Amino acid sequence: MEVSPPATSHHQPEQVVTDSRLIYFSSASENTSRFVVKLGREVARIPLHAKDAPLLATRPFVLVVPTYGGAGGEGSVPKQVIRFLNNPQNRQLLRGVIGAGNTNFGDNYCMAADIIAAKCQVPHLYRFELMGTPEDVTRVNQGLDTFWTRLSQTQK
Repeated sequence: MEVSPPATSHHQPEQVVTDSRLIYFSSASENTSRFVVKLGREVARIPLHAKDAPLLATRPFVLVVPTYGGAGGEGSVPKQVIRFLNNPQNRQLLRGVIGAGNTNFGDNYCMAADIIAAKCQVPHLYRFELMGTPEDVTRVNQGLDTFWTRLSQTQK
C-alpha cells in the first residue's frame, strides 16, 4: 500500500520551531529588535508578515512585545503577536512579558504587555522605551537570569 504525503496548503508555509527562551516581535521600525540584540541571548522573532512561516515555541519563554498606539489601547497588541498567542502551545509556554513602548503614548505606554499579561495570567516583568538604554539591557539580563532560576526552583 502506498501512503501519499499529507496535503499541504500553498498559503501556509511550514512552522518554524524554536526552543529559545526569549521570543520577540518587532515592527518594521526595528526598535524592539535592536534592543533584543543588545541582550546577547538566543532569541526567536515572531514573523512580521502573515505569509511567513508561523513560529512555534517548544519550551517556556518570555515574550518581548512593543505597543502600537491606538485610542484607548485599541490595536495595542500587534496582530502578529495575537496570531502567535492564538496557538495553544505557544500560549501555554508563555511565562512572562516584557513591554517596549513610547512614553509619548501616555497611559498606553507598554499597554500591549499589560494586556497580554492579564489575558495569559503571566507577570509583566519589565518595560522599556523604544530601543532601551544600557541600564535597561543590564536590568533585563539580570532579571531574566533571576526569573529563570526562580522558575526552575519552583517547578522541581
